[in-house]
Amino acid sequence: MNRHHAFVIEAEAEEGIAVAQAWAEKELGMKMSNTECWTNPDMIVLRYGLFSVEDARNVCDTAAGAPFAGEYKVLIIAASRAYHEAQNALLKLFEEPPEGTFLFFILPSLGGLLPTLRSRVQILDFVSPQSYGGLTKSPHFGIVEEFIKASKDKRSAIIKKLTSGKDEEEKRELRDEAIAIVNGIEAVAYAKFKKSPSTELGALLSDIATLRSNLYDRSAPVRMILEHLSLVIPKDLL
Repeated sequence: MNRHHAFVIEAEAEEGIAVAQAWAEKELGMKMSNTECWTNPDMIVLRYGLFSVEDARNVCDTAAGAPFAGEYKVLIIAASRAYHEAQNALLKLFEEPPEGTFLFFILPSLGGLLPTLRSRVQILDFVSPQSYGGLTKSPHFGIVEEFIKASKDKRSAIIKKLTSGKDEEEKRELRDEAIAIVNGIEAVAYAKFKKSPSTELGALLSDIATLRSNLYDRSAPVRMILEHLSLVIPKDLL
């Protein structure tokens, strides 16, 4: 499996930044500081409130430069919200980052993430203790763990609950939980695949990659997606 170069993390800014930095240290051998300067010039952290089109253009300009001191460059973008137009402005960059550049986009909620951008990234909203030294857990860790470990009947009950909201507000909240489960399964499977590749895990990741481009569409068949994943999750995923 090819290494992903573009990621989205569902977390508050500082927590997500820590996750991205831990990934870069573990996977790329990068550190926040080196022997030549107090901070690593190839580990760039950008913080925003509402992420605008102008911000997106600045990010693209920053990403275009070659690494200063090493083989890789990591660009971490943390925002509280992102305009759809700004996300559209990132599409080309996230689809084809410059060689050696790794991108992380951190948002407190992925509910507003455009499907077109979502289809170009790997979700890292769940980080297992085994993967990154117990650094952090997604706020949805409990429901993800419960779903993965549940029996077939228990999973069916969870799916029924998550797809039977009484009003629009409840449906939205339940849908966010359903999306978190899918993202969590993907992240756990990806972390495990990195340690011990298998055909079964590869097939699961392939299934999720196929489904995820439509996952954030309001008309997406969330129930069918969860039911499908319920059937293909390996017994020993956690």
